[in-house]
Amino acid sequence: MKFENVVIENYGYHLPDEYLTSDQMEEMLSPLYNRLKLPQGRLELMTGIKKRGLWPSGTLPSDLSTKAINHLLSRSDFDKSDVDMLINSSVCRDFLEPSTASIIHGNIGFKENTTIFDLSNACLGMINSWVVAASMIEQGIIKRAIVVSGENSGPLLEATIKELNTNTDITRKTVKKYFANLTIGSTAVAYSICHKSLCPNGHQIIGGATMTDSSANKLCQGDGNPNSLVMETDSEELLKHGKALAKKTWENSKLHHGLNEEDIDLVIGHQVGKAHKEIVLGHLGLNDRPTYDTFTELGNTGSSALPITLALRNEEQEIAKNSNIALIGIGSGLSSIALGVKW
Repeated sequence: MKFENVVIENYGYHLPDEYLTSDQMEEMLSPLYNRLKLPQGRLELMTGIKKRGLWPSGTLPSDLSTKAINHLLSRSDFDKSDVDMLINSSVCRDFLEPSTASIIHGNIGFKENTTIFDLSNACLGMINSWVVAASMIEQGIIKRAIVVSGENSGPLLEATIKELNTNTDITRKTVKKYFANLTIGSTAVAYSICHKSLCPNGHQIIGGATMTDSSANKLCQGDGNPNSLVMETDSEELLKHGKALAKKTWENSKLHHGLNEEDIDLVIGHQVGKAHKEIVLGHLGLNDRPTYDTFTELGNTGSSALPITLALRNEEQEIAKNSNIALIGIGSGLSSIALGVKW
């Protein structure tokens, strides 16, 4: 895929006020740790995650997304009446039906002919949504879209901790499939994507590639309702398949955006943890390129992880004009997208 007329216009976000450290989580898991004689400190040591954010019990994903969009609108030159499409891309949703996008639409007060829908693809949802919106902009169907994700880890963490502490059938071997749950964090982020004529100084989405390895679709599976989530993950096999798929995707993407490893000024990947970052970027030949992490302070925030990391990197140190950015997204299922952006 290649784009000529699509830019990232702006972003907004909403961060949690409350955080749970890895040490605090291990204290909450003391019944499990004591029974299985697990060493304290292993959670942060293995993942590099110091803490992850939490929202108050009962917080709806639509509430989080609404706050992120309001932040975006408050720092933008366009009005809510100028938005042609709204895509909610979070893993977390208010309920199965209607769409969470419909709740957000009502909260913000978008115009009646703003197209709305939810797009779900695990942690790849927001980058998938960028590609969908960019394709429609390139074809002249719409001029501007807002893509938003509001992720809430609270129900998953609560259910996982309860299961680990009360299920005495769990062993040192079987506990591994719950480990990824303990890395999940919370945040909300919104981006506006538009035709370059509306924002001549926007950050151009050049193009890239997407690929899928559906043989890995059983390696990370979640089930349950929004208030009591359950997820099991084979982290080792998922990483094995993920790095191979990301490599194929990156190599294919170079045919479309024309950027090689040495051209990249900044690479932002999905924020799983320390080992995942080092292994995947090393496998892509991008480990010597500048990068930025948020998993240390936010955990793995699902579909919002990559876009919030890009935004916070720019907030901390403004990205230089004309920088070449590689965005490497991976979502369980297993899908991957690699995009080139000219900032």
